[in-house]
Amino acid sequence: MAKFELIGTATIPGQGSELRLLRRNSEFSIKIAGKTGELMNSRLHGSEDALAELACEPVKTRPSVRVLIGGLGMGFTLAAALKTLGADAEVVVAELVPDVVEWNRGPMGMVAGYPLNDARTTLSVGDVGKLLRTEKQAFDAIMLDVDNGPEGLTRKENDWIYSPKGLQAAQEALRPDGVLAIWSAGRDPAFTERLRRIGFMVEEKSVRAHRPGKGAKHVIWLAQ
Repeated sequence: MAKFELIGTATIPGQGSELRLLRRNSEFSIKIAGKTGELMNSRLHGSEDALAELACEPVKTRPSVRVLIGGLGMGFTLAAALKTLGADAEVVVAELVPDVVEWNRGPMGMVAGYPLNDARTTLSVGDVGKLLRTEKQAFDAIMLDVDNGPEGLTRKENDWIYSPKGLQAAQEALRPDGVLAIWSAGRDPAFTERLRRIGFMVEEKSVRAHRPGKGAKHVIWLAQ
């Protein structure tokens, strides 16, 4: 079997950790230098697809629907949102690491079908937290996949997004009856209760990393 080849590195702003992009034939992998395991793999994106589908399905018939994705990753959540939503939608995607954007515009973009090229996509290079702080009643749905979940691994600053203040900001950034969807590698009952204390109605969905019904179980919180 062919081995993975390192084809790109990127520094995570404010953290100093290094992301590494690897390729093996048509398969791509992103890892954090010095840590075991993967952040993401192009073969295993069922839960990233589900994040967009679960968040966008309830709002897709609204006129001029506008949604926000925190974390571009390999582009699968963005691609699934564009597939679910109509022609008049706007999908804002915030990505902290400029190199990840360039990886998606380069050869890695083919795995998700180059969704950055879709005219409905608006790219924001920077911390999604800044958008949550400044945009008020601006989005019909917000999808957050900026780390490993409430127990962040890649960047300490991500903790704010999952804190009561961050969740309150997300609530205020939503339009009436909007949907907040949050991806996590695993369950976190305390986080579920945190969402409820903010005032959200919460559903916890178990989804698979690889479809159909295969791969690790991940969690998506749906909060309205």
